[in-house]
Amino acid sequence: YRHFLDFATPPSAPNQKGICVNSPDNPPQVSIVVPLYNEIDNVVPLHRRLTTAMCGDQRSYEIVAVDDGSMDGTTQELLQLSKRDAALKLVLLRRNFGQTAAMFAGIQHARGKYIVTIDGDLQNEPDDIPVMLKKLDQGYDLVHGWRVHRQDGWLLRKLPSKIANWIIAKVTKFPVRDLGCTLKAFRCDIARELELYGEMHRFIPILAHWRGARCLEIPTRHHPRRFGQTKYGIDRTVRVVLDLITVKYMLKYFASPMKLFGGLGMICGLMSLIAFAVTGGMKWFGSVDMTGNPLLLLACVTAVASLQFFSLGLLGEVNARIYYANQDKKSYAVRELVNFQPANGEDGISRRAA
Repeated sequence: YRHFLDFATPPSAPNQKGICVNSPDNPPQVSIVVPLYNEIDNVVPLHRRLTTAMCGDQRSYEIVAVDDGSMDGTTQELLQLSKRDAALKLVLLRRNFGQTAAMFAGIQHARGKYIVTIDGDLQNEPDDIPVMLKKLDQGYDLVHGWRVHRQDGWLLRKLPSKIANWIIAKVTKFPVRDLGCTLKAFRCDIARELELYGEMHRFIPILAHWRGARCLEIPTRHHPRRFGQTKYGIDRTVRVVLDLITVKYMLKYFASPMKLFGGLGMICGLMSLIAFAVTGGMKWFGSVDMTGNPLLLLACVTAVASLQFFSLGLLGEVNARIYYANQDKKSYAVRELVNFQPANGEDGISRRAA
């Protein structure tokens, strides 16, 4: 990122409504992460509506706006707003890295107990944020929106989205109706565990559920785009399918790749043995020339494929162990500790005395 602004807020920095937003003794309760790319006409009205929604909720908050390399004056508009509102934090990326990277950068710089992500195009409704936060108060770890009455084109936006959501739900066994909705609210400890890259921001609920998060999908309002142009096209469907393959692998085989590649290796090895046996039987009982028998070629190819799959499985197992050991990652997630003292790196875990 190019630089980030206003993260060191002076003590007792009230927002426009007089609520203390950030101070060393009173960190924000809610961080709203907003990725922006060429949304100059939406910056001011979005800031105004977010401020109104959060002041009505009476929680201390911060708005973490991530400028993803905008070239239309969005950066300058954000800088002007940040001078008037200490609750507005800016993360300015060096170039356009994409929505997933921008969202991940915002989450990494957010300091609230709850983190909310919302699009910067004013199609999501900021007034839905307090409703989602109340669901988190009830014990849910992640609440994601469902645009029941989506205000987009049917052929290029709504139809591909419905097909993609149906495929994703079937493949991952995760009940979801609208993964494309950016409006989400989740606890900071869940957010810290997410590793977002590529275009994985669409799969946040699934990745969080994989980590044991209690997820809830609720209806949210959706508005037609008034300013600017959409950044997505029909090619997004292809990228979603490719990302789905990655997510399916992560959900089922990430910790133990040998289960996938070893299974494929055993299937190929069995096919090779059968093909060799049939080829030998045809030679022995029918005097069929082995060198001209296509089954001999099949046996050789499947034998080589079997060795390759087993090799990939072994390499995957080694890489998984390096990933967990060298990066201090864990193959489990702790929700709560009882009678334990806080330890480094565990600040997001709730504790209580027995």
